[in-house]
Amino acid sequence: QVQPVESGGGLVQPGGSLRLSCTASVTLFRIYAVGWYRQAPGKQRELVARITSDGSTNYADSVKGRFAISRDNTKNTVYLQMDSLKPEDTAVYYCNTYRSALYTYWGQGTQVTVSS
Repeated sequence: QVQPVESGGGLVQPGGSLRLSCTASVTLFRIYAVGWYRQAPGKQRELVARITSDGSTNYADSVKGRFAISRDNTKNTVYLQMDSLKPEDTAVYYCNTYRSALYTYWGQGTQVTVSS
């Protein structure tokens, strides 16, 4: 399946942790950049974290120091470790794989809810 598949979302209390996974059955997964985006109700979709083919990472200021993105090319999977979660992290989280304008794919999303 070319479309990435996200998993790992759920309900967690403030201060808690979740690990999201994004798995994509694309050829040459290792050359894709992969990004995690999120969209909260009434807001635009925003980049949360991104990892390039060479392992370089970048993060939104709002998640720096709390979230960590990593990849395992042997499993065609990218992870997003989310710690110290806050209510404002509540959103649908989407995975995007990017190789070029022609080879870019979005997942269906996974809901993350941070609430007591």
